[in-house]
Amino acid sequence: MDLVYLLLLPFAGSLVAALMPTHARTAAAVWAALVGLAALVWVAWQYPALQGGAVLREEYRWIPSAGINFVVRMDGFAWMFALLVTGIGTLVAVYARYYMSKNDPVPRFFSFFLAFMGAMLGVVLSGNLVQMVFFWELTSLFSFLLIGYWYHRKDARRGARMALTVTGAGGLAMLAGMLMLGHIVGSYDLDVVLASGDEIRAHHLYTPMLVLVLLGALTKSAQFPFHFWLPRAMAAPTPVSAYLHSATMVKAGVFLLARLWPALSGTEQWFWLVGGAGLITLVLGAYVAMFQHDLKGLLAYSTISHLGLITLLLGLNRDLAAVAAVFHIMNHATFKASLFMAAGIIDHETGTRDIRRLGGLWKAMPITGTLAFVASAAMAGVPLMNGFLSKEMFFAETIDLSSYPWLDYGLPIAATVAGIFAVVYSLRFSVSVFLGPRRSELPLEPHEPVRWMRVPIEVLVLLCLVVGIVPQWSVGPALDLAARPVVGGELPRFSLAIWHGFNRPLVMSLIALAGGLALYALLRHRLAGGQIQRVPLLARLDGQRMFQSSLYALDRSARWALTKLSTNRLQPQLLMLVLAAIAAATASLWRGGVTWGDRERVPASPEFALLWVMGCVCALAAANQAKFHRLAALIMVGGVGLVTTLTFVWFSAPDLALTQLAVEVVMTVLFLLGLRWLPKRLPYESPSLALRVKARRLRDLIVSVVAGAGMAALAYAMMTRPAPQSISPFFIDRALPEGGGSNVVNVMLVDFRAFDTFGEITVLSIVALTVYALLRRFRPPREVIQSPPQQRAIPADLVTDLINPRTAQDTALGYMMVPATLVRLLMPIAAVISAYVFMRGHNEPGGGFVAGLVLSVAFITQYIVAGTHWVEAHLQLRVVRWIGVGLLLALATGVGSFWWGFPFMTTHTAHMTLPVLGEIHIASALLFDTAVFAVVVGSTLLILTALAHQSVRSHRKAPEKAAAGEQPEEAA
Repeated sequence: MDLVYLLLLPFAGSLVAALMPTHARTAAAVWAALVGLAALVWVAWQYPALQGGAVLREEYRWIPSAGINFVVRMDGFAWMFALLVTGIGTLVAVYARYYMSKNDPVPRFFSFFLAFMGAMLGVVLSGNLVQMVFFWELTSLFSFLLIGYWYHRKDARRGARMALTVTGAGGLAMLAGMLMLGHIVGSYDLDVVLASGDEIRAHHLYTPMLVLVLLGALTKSAQFPFHFWLPRAMAAPTPVSAYLHSATMVKAGVFLLARLWPALSGTEQWFWLVGGAGLITLVLGAYVAMFQHDLKGLLAYSTISHLGLITLLLGLNRDLAAVAAVFHIMNHATFKASLFMAAGIIDHETGTRDIRRLGGLWKAMPITGTLAFVASAAMAGVPLMNGFLSKEMFFAETIDLSSYPWLDYGLPIAATVAGIFAVVYSLRFSVSVFLGPRRSELPLEPHEPVRWMRVPIEVLVLLCLVVGIVPQWSVGPALDLAARPVVGGELPRFSLAIWHGFNRPLVMSLIALAGGLALYALLRHRLAGGQIQRVPLLARLDGQRMFQSSLYALDRSARWALTKLSTNRLQPQLLMLVLAAIAAATASLWRGGVTWGDRERVPASPEFALLWVMGCVCALAAANQAKFHRLAALIMVGGVGLVTTLTFVWFSAPDLALTQLAVEVVMTVLFLLGLRWLPKRLPYESPSLALRVKARRLRDLIVSVVAGAGMAALAYAMMTRPAPQSISPFFIDRALPEGGGSNVVNVMLVDFRAFDTFGEITVLSIVALTVYALLRRFRPPREVIQSPPQQRAIPADLVTDLINPRTAQDTALGYMMVPATLVRLLMPIAAVISAYVFMRGHNEPGGGFVAGLVLSVAFITQYIVAGTHWVEAHLQLRVVRWIGVGLLLALATGVGSFWWGFPFMTTHTAHMTLPVLGEIHIASALLFDTAVFAVVVGSTLLILTALAHQSVRSHRKAPEKAAAGEQPEEAA
């Protein structure tokens, strides 16, 4: 369970941080740092167990039949990445304590931050492809929240939306690719996939699968042509940028490429797609970084370039190149996190990040300047820095490539040019900012930050120096451990020595350093003087502009389609849907037609036919009465529902009958509340208008008859054919022995299809909360609820308005519908019936859904006859909590199965002997059914009472407007 606890730790810490007071900055930062430190120690503690190529693995069955299990897996590569995620996360949490303002809701920041850490750990530790995609999308979601943390800023909102759109779309493509990959292998288990490389590469679906998987990886790691979103994410707080660029989010893409390297690499398609994207991104990112005037913008494009370097190495299809890629992932994380935090200190202490306004800060900030110089040297690949070692390995791999002649010569040249650009933007970050004269007055007087704000940078810079000076001793064992799973076997021979002699990679490094110094000297004054405002040659190729133009074009297309195909009225939309369904069914049956089967027919029943004649009469009467009296039409619709209920009883489906009856009652109340808002019927202004209305009604009748007859014909054709294989025996045979209940329908809902039911109650909760959110502004003030008026005030307001009376007799009928006293006496009886239906549900017709509807109807009846205020003054229902408790209980029921090593929501039955009651058995499905009951009660009451409150508020305003000489509003 160690790995599962490690994965859950950041999420648990996120929940605790979310509950902290808004301005508890220090407490939230200390808590986040402690959580990160605990996770870091936990990861480091696993090092001895992983030596020698061992793999730690914990598996919990989820959907074994579909090959989807919850697998937490750690090998050397996952260990290295988890070390980066937790270690740099801890340092960033310490740094953020001093960076974030006292006015910011810092606990909310750390809540998002820890959840982001957990999502990234989920990607790293996933041992199942579908599970990995789930956590992959979680990283996109939490990065969206972090990038848009300062949501009052337009650039933060736009950057967050862009990041979510690009990476989220790539994640959807990746999901499709992972499903194809699992189909090729026959399993979604990562161990099986990594061992099936030859089978994968030989499959005819390899190319489309590879393209889809790469779309996810390249969008996440901001590779060309998807690189434009990353610089726009710089609107996030600097701690977010430091974490996102060094150990999370953008590193997820290269992690995936390295993770699947043993299974997917080694082909021409991999070489050109991965290597080509990496090469273009390497050069393009480095070139654009030279001309950035914002410190964070410069670092963003440098991150793009270094990610391109890693991607290019992974695309070369060479074991040693993969080792170099892993090494550069480690090195880049250390110097890039330190540089971002240094940029944050500069911004924090001077009030600006504009390089053109900065300069000569060494005297005021000598310690920060020293740290920035060392980290910049590591980024530029200066000897005795960790970046120099991995860049040397990169240069060596570009030289040793044996491919096309033009590529063998061109790749080393491109790598050297990118190295020259890297030196230039590294010098701009260090020399241009800290050396030379002060260029202008700054918003703040620069000075060194507090001691602990520098400590994280000092730790990371120290690592850059130690690895650069004594690489084999410091990082050699960790690199061996991390790179072995990537190459998928024995490691190639390589050396981490500082000096390998005077060779071609060293010559390339010297050329890059000298060329970078010369180019920086050439561009320095032009950039500082503002003579170069935009990126030369590429100013018009603005990825953000193209992205926004694409979104604008899609928006215009959608608006055009909405204008042409939609309308504000519901009836034409429904007509189009029905006509489209008729057309699709007709097209599919055009050649073969509909034929009846030879299954033995059931003898006709006059009673059943008469029942449905009554149903048809009710339906036609409802359509006819709708234009005269809406309450009568609603009663006729209820008659149709009653016929449907009796039909279920006729066919021995009592569970469906109970559910249908309860739903009919609830829907009737809902319609009653909705009728209040329909416009009144007015006489037609002209005979031509009346004629058009009659024509429309005739058209609707014809369409209804055609659609109904078509569905009846299809249903008859299907029922007259013998079923090839029925699934009913499966559930009937297993309901009692495996589900612990003899009511097969209820056992299916709370056991066999419990996950589906959990999804349904989640959707129901979302709908109820959405209705509440839209209508809560119409809720009466609390003081009105606490001091209710006459308890008979509501029936006159609600009931008479609902029936939309035409005569005084109708109004009088509204007052005498149901005596309030009688309904209150029925309340405890309804509660007992609800409890009875609930308790018998596992073995007899009933269950949590029907019981919830019964209790909801009882409460709603109290609202109607006794008044909203009376009920709320005497019964504190807190229906939103019902929903929350229900969902949490359902989730806990499912997760509890994991604790015992069973698939999600597996039911278990416990036999107990109690005094007086004797022996009873309690199934865990009882808890799940309780959750369904709570959600149904909470959601139903929330929707209906929200509508009732709206009605009450509107009715109160009507007399006031009448007294002022205004007419009451009529809702259209």
